[in-house]
Amino acid sequence: MDNLNGTPIIEVKNVIKRFPVGDEEITVLKGISTAVQEGEFVCIVGPSGNGKSTLLNMITGIDHPSEGEVIVTGQPVHTLSENQLAAWRGEHLGIIFQFFQLLPALNLLQNVVLPMDFVKKLPPKQRRERAMYLLDTVGLADQARKLPSQISGGQQQRAAIARALANDPPLLVADEPTGNLDTQTSEDVFQLFTNLVNQGKTMVMVTHSRSLAARLPRTIEIRDGRIFSDQRTAAQPHLLNPIPQLS
Repeated sequence: MDNLNGTPIIEVKNVIKRFPVGDEEITVLKGISTAVQEGEFVCIVGPSGNGKSTLLNMITGIDHPSEGEVIVTGQPVHTLSENQLAAWRGEHLGIIFQFFQLLPALNLLQNVVLPMDFVKKLPPKQRRERAMYLLDTVGLADQARKLPSQISGGQQQRAAIARALANDPPLLVADEPTGNLDTQTSEDVFQLFTNLVNQGKTMVMVTHSRSLAARLPRTIEIRDGRIFSDQRTAAQPHLLNPIPQLS
């Protein structure tokens, strides 16, 4: 489901990001400009320390640019307050981290329900039903009552994907989502992402894996805080089983 000619879902305009280091400043992003259309699967690659995760933090509103603009799902996220950002993320954005970030005191079902409790799109009973469906979709229905510490790293990442899908956001971002996973589990996670993009989600993923990046339709390479290349291919990932949208 491609819609690559309309208004971009992500617009990054002349973004500069500086960080203080002692009495000086270092510039990590040096005038980045790019756009991502709805339905794209975009991979951001580049050497460590060159600005990949910093750019992702601009897109998610986790950090703000020193100069420039970041407009995501029509919102100038660089201008939003923390409360506004929290509400915006809950509705429009699913974030998948390298280290999962599941709440250790909650079981998997509770971790997936939590974003729905915050946004309140669904009645409480339907939230639990959707959470169980999402856990089943990622192969974890039988682990729903377990704590994160009781399952493997690959299972935790799949639970984190289910949580990111809880409120049916149009945009998913992932920072090294397969960085701590074995080869087969990485492939399983990639197939989940592929499925979501084929259903119309937009996916932006930071990775060190060149072999993974080579399989994606678009790759943006960042070097020394600048876009070194931005390449599109004819790659069309394979469609798996659909995940229902919220009405």
